[in-house]
Amino acid sequence: MTGPIFDTHAHYSARAFDADRYPLLDSLPGKGVVGVCEQATHSGDAPRVLELAHRYPWVVAAVGIHPESLLPAADCGEEGPAPTVSVYGGDWAAEMRALAPYYEDPKVVAVGECGLDYHWPVPKDAQLAMFEAHIRLALELDKPIIVHDRNAHADIYALLKKYQPKGIVHCYSGSADDAVWLAKQGLFIGFGGACTFKGAKRAAKAISALPLESIVLETDCPYMAPEPVRGTRCDSSLIRYVGEYIAQLRGISAEEVFRTTAENARRVYGL
Repeated sequence: MTGPIFDTHAHYSARAFDADRYPLLDSLPGKGVVGVCEQATHSGDAPRVLELAHRYPWVVAAVGIHPESLLPAADCGEEGPAPTVSVYGGDWAAEMRALAPYYEDPKVVAVGECGLDYHWPVPKDAQLAMFEAHIRLALELDKPIIVHDRNAHADIYALLKKYQPKGIVHCYSGSADDAVWLAKQGLFIGFGGACTFKGAKRAAKAISALPLESIVLETDCPYMAPEPVRGTRCDSSLIRYVGEYIAQLRGISAEEVFRTTAENARRVYGL
């Protein structure tokens, strides 16, 4: 048993867990997992996210619209477009209004996952407007925001500087210098399996530069399993490899990493 592990970013509502979702989640406390924040990415998975949060006392939820949810049908895989397109015709503002009642649920502790993703062919103007609307909502609700940033550092940072929300920059991939000023602004920096990959030098520099009190651990499961199990389906218990890597990098005990990052997670989520 390793822990206390708090996974600040997971997707157990994903199809990858359909066969054994509940047995797997039932097993996590025995593996040291004391908390999970399950992320909704659109109105389609929000009900499943809330079902998990109410089923397990140690699971909380974030609700928002991921930028990939704006992908048109022609650019989607066999699962087809998200409800943002298939139900709301790309009218993300209407979908956000439909999601509004979820934030009244005490198990919903954050706004997200939301942000910018310039890897996919989604119009930048729509992404920017939707992300800004999520930031405004988080400030209005006094909830943290969960930020997705893929190939969009400059625009993400500009909006974070402008509004200065609290929250987590998920799966951090920026520079050490940027990580430090984001932390000084009050944001937490999330690291998962990707930081253990060979060649993840930017992540190593950021981890070394940050105070441990500004770091949280995550999986983004079922994706990005860490070394030495890269390529398998990820789950919260595998955070132990991330914590051990960070401990080795910083020259401290893994237990200190797990304890401090779990405290950080509780603090950012107000638990």
